[in-house]
Amino acid sequence: MIEQLFRRKTIEALTSNENGLKKTLSARDLTILGVGAIIGAGIFVLTGIAAAKYAGPAIVLSFVLAGIACALAALCYSELAAMIPVSGSAYSYAYATMGELMAWVIGWDLILEYALASSTVAIGWSGYLNSFLDNIGLHLPHYLTTAYLADPAQGFINLPAVIIILLLTGLLILGIRQSAIFNAVMVFIKLAVIVVFITVGLGNIDTANWSDFTPFGFGGVLTGAGVIFFAYIGFDAVSTAAQEAINPEQDVPKGIIGSLLICTVLYILVAGILTGVVSYTELNVAAPIALAIDHMGLNWLSPIVKLGAITGLTSVMLVLLMGQSRIFYSMAQDRLLPGVFANIHPHYQTPHWSTLIVGSAVALLAGFMPIEKLGELVSIGTLFAFVLVCGGVIVLRKTHPDMPRHFRCPAVPVLPLAGIVVCLALMAGLPLDTWIRLLVWLLIGFLIYFGYGKQHSLLRSE
Repeated sequence: MIEQLFRRKTIEALTSNENGLKKTLSARDLTILGVGAIIGAGIFVLTGIAAAKYAGPAIVLSFVLAGIACALAALCYSELAAMIPVSGSAYSYAYATMGELMAWVIGWDLILEYALASSTVAIGWSGYLNSFLDNIGLHLPHYLTTAYLADPAQGFINLPAVIIILLLTGLLILGIRQSAIFNAVMVFIKLAVIVVFITVGLGNIDTANWSDFTPFGFGGVLTGAGVIFFAYIGFDAVSTAAQEAINPEQDVPKGIIGSLLICTVLYILVAGILTGVVSYTELNVAAPIALAIDHMGLNWLSPIVKLGAITGLTSVMLVLLMGQSRIFYSMAQDRLLPGVFANIHPHYQTPHWSTLIVGSAVALLAGFMPIEKLGELVSIGTLFAFVLVCGGVIVLRKTHPDMPRHFRCPAVPVLPLAGIVVCLALMAGLPLDTWIRLLVWLLIGFLIYFGYGKQHSLLRSE
């Protein structure tokens, strides 16, 4: 069965030119997509919260630890993406290496990473937009900016969050090339803002703020790494665009590793400057970078940073929505989901129904759900996906040792095993209720698989 699964995914990769998705993305485009997906809510929101509640100034070490886990997973992702350059990311890799059931588990799990993360980021985007509008004297009604479930007494719908998701959904339907150009502009703006913050902040650091560097001990560093792992979500989204890359065997690994390296360096610099400018005890706020700028007395820079956050979060949503629709597209090709998710628009050559359905669902969640309920499951879902990807490299090295590998993960099986251990350690640091919710989510997925997917599976029909 594994041979049959692997053969089909390999054939999909070799024949993707004729299968509908348009191949227009270069290594640079993929790297920018990765940076666009990674730099967002993590750097603009979660850094301060994790420092205040879990790690203190040692949040820098939390970013290093989370970065190591991502680097190990990224090397494994790169080998599999070069071998099996099809849409679907970890779903396709699990399908080809560990079988249909495990592929369903990881595909269902990735919904937590992409769809829920998109909704979470949309709510954060709405918050920054409202703050920016307040600064210029425009005030939206509370009931149009607050979800009903977040404030049943006065809230109704988070309308800005709904609108931005629907606009990005329309852009993705129009074409991947147009989406990549738009993302590149957004990435340039937010990187410029981050570089300005780093440059200005270096001259305003008070080393006394670092005197109690690990106030919560190593346990706090570990928990902080698990929490801010959300900040790294996105580099794996590069692999979901493999079927739309011009030269996926070489460009996808470059995009994955390049975007991760760029963002890790920026995260460490921003976290260090942030806790150096402001005491970690004051950073439990929604906009910690804006707070640091106020501490430096640079009020003129605050609206610019907010604009940077808005553009940064926009590019994150764009890439996450793209990733989720491509995963559904791949699952539908295997008939584990209804065929509508695999339909390709005859003119735009994008999975338009998959994109529209995903975008509509994400818009509903962003409009009516509170941010804390959406964000709780994202990190653990991503870590679980990384564990399976690292395991997939080990399996393929044993089952297909002679398969051409345009990129080879070094030190197999030691490095993938290290990735598995580090990711499991970060999962262990997350609260128990997060684990319970993950198990409940997987149970729902099993019900759908055995109720629909298994009966309609392409593998069973063959």
